Amino acid sequence: MTVVKNRHVPLVGSTLLAIGVALAAANLRPAVTSLASVLVDVRAALGVSAAWTSALTAVPALCFGFAAFAAPWLGRRLGMARAIGLSLGVLTLGLVLRVIDGPWVVLGGTFIACAGIAVSNVLIPVVVKASFPDKVGLITGVYTGTLSAGAALAAALTPRLEDFFGSWRLAVGVWALLSAGAVIVWFAGARHGSEASVVRSAAPAEKRSLLRSPLAWVITVFFGLQSLFAYTVMGWLPAMLVDSGVDRNTAGMLLAVSMLLSVPVSLFVPPIAARFKSQAPMVLALGVLSFAGIFGMLVAPSAAPGLWVVLIGFGMGMFPLALLVMSLRTKSTSDTARLSAMAQSLGYLIAASGPFAFGVLREATGSWTTSLVLQLVLLAALTVLGMIAGRPRYV
Repeated sequence: MTVVKNRHVPLVGSTLLAIGVALAAANLRPAVTSLASVLVDVRAALGVSAAWTSALTAVPALCFGFAAFAAPWLGRRLGMARAIGLSLGVLTLGLVLRVIDGPWVVLGGTFIACAGIAVSNVLIPVVVKASFPDKVGLITGVYTGTLSAGAALAAALTPRLEDFFGSWRLAVGVWALLSAGAVIVWFAGARHGSEASVVRSAAPAEKRSLLRSPLAWVITVFFGLQSLFAYTVMGWLPAMLVDSGVDRNTAGMLLAVSMLLSVPVSLFVPPIAARFKSQAPMVLALGVLSFAGIFGMLVAPSAAPGLWVVLIGFGMGMFPLALLVMSLRTKSTSDTARLSAMAQSLGYLIAASGPFAFGVLREATGSWTTSLVLQLVLLAALTVLGMIAGRPRYV
C-alpha cells in the first residue's frame, strides 16, 4: 500500500479550476496573432529579410513541437498545478523579453513564450479529462472557445493599440498583462485532491508504446496538419489580404473574425461530437468549409475577402475536434497524456514547416498561388486523416 503524493492526485474539478482553464487557454494564441497582425510594421521597423519573417512565423509551431516533449515529464515531476502555472509564468516572461530589443531578441523571446505555451498545450487536455471526466466535451469546448477568443482579441486590438501607443513594441508587449493575470487565477483555482492510497503491484504491466499504434500516428498527423493550416492562416492571412488591396487595420480585423468565428464552433462542436460514436461527418463538414475558403483566396481574393475569411474561420473549428479525439480515442488519463504528448510534439514539428514554406514560396514565386495550391492539397489530406481518426476505436 503506497500513499500517492498530493501533487500526483488529479486537480479538483471546481468552477474556479474551469475558469483557470479558460483563462489559461485565452493566453495560448495572442503570442502568435498579436505579432502577426502588425507583422508588416515589425518587419519594416527592424529592417529584416523575408527569410527572417518566415522563420518568425514558423517559431511557434517549431517550439510547440520541441517543448511538448518535456511536458509529460514536468507534469509528473511537479504536478499539474505547478507545471501549468510555471508554463504560464514562462509565457509571460517571453512576451516581455521579445519587445525589448532587436530581431534576434524578438525571435528568442517568441521561442521562450511559445515554450511556455507548449507545456500548457499538452497538459491542459489531461486536466480536462482527469478533473472533469463527465464533462469532457463541455470543458473542451470552453477551453478551445476561449483559446480562439484570445487569438481573435489579440489580432483585432493589436493594430489599434499600435496606433494608440505609437509603438508596435508596446502594442505587442501589453499582452503579457493578460498572461500574468492567468498565472494568478490558475494558482488560486488549481488544487490537487486529497491524498489517496492505492495498491501498486511489484511489477507494473508495461504499456505498449504509442509509436506502434497506427491510430496514434493517424491522430498525430491529423493534429499536425490542422495545426499547419491554423498557424499558416494566423501567420500570413493579414499579409495576403493586404496584398489583395485590404488596408492593414481591416486585415487585422478580418484575421480576428476568422479566430472569433471558431469560438461558437469550439463551444458547440465538441459537446455535440462527443455524443456520437464517430466524429468523421463533422470532420468532413469542417474540412469542406476550410477548402472553400482557401479556394476563394486562390481564385478571387479581392472579390469577397469577408466570405473567404468566414469560411476559413468556421473550418478552423477542426482544432477542438482534434483535441476531443485525443480524449475519446484513449481509455485512461495516462494514455491521454501520452497521446497528447506524441500528437502535439510530433504534430507541431510537422506544422512548423507550413508557415515557413508558405512565406518562402511567396517570396520565390512573387505570388500566393503556389502556396495556396499546396494548402489545398494538405487540407484534403487533413480531412481524410481526420475522418479516419474520428472512427470509434482506441489506440
